[in-house]
Amino acid sequence: MQKTAKNPRVAIGALAIILGSFAIAPGVVSAAEASAVEEGKKIAFHRKKGNCLACHKIAGGSLAGNIGPALVNMKARFADKAKLRAKIYDATVSSPNTIMPPFGKHKILTKSELDKVVEFIYTL
Repeated sequence: MQKTAKNPRVAIGALAIILGSFAIAPGVVSAAEASAVEEGKKIAFHRKKGNCLACHKIAGGSLAGNIGPALVNMKARFADKAKLRAKIYDATVSSPNTIMPPFGKHKILTKSELDKVVEFIYTL
């Protein structure tokens, strides 16, 4: 005779473990997404394009600035990627006194470059 769990939470927990083993591994990205992230990193670190390191500390960057916040936990800080894009496009909309350049509004970055930078920053 088979024993059943007396506590339904135990049974549910066991089921979650079993089903979780079939989930797609987190962090798995396509080659196109990985390419966009890598290109975004190059743009973000480029002194005549994004130049994010002038103000922000970013993992993998050197000579980082300390004017802006460190770019870490970006998915937690911007659960909606569109809000992160809007911030990079024109930070003055949400923070009128910011010194962050409006990269999209002033056409410092093209739409494609801006999208790639967003993809990179979102991975931090």
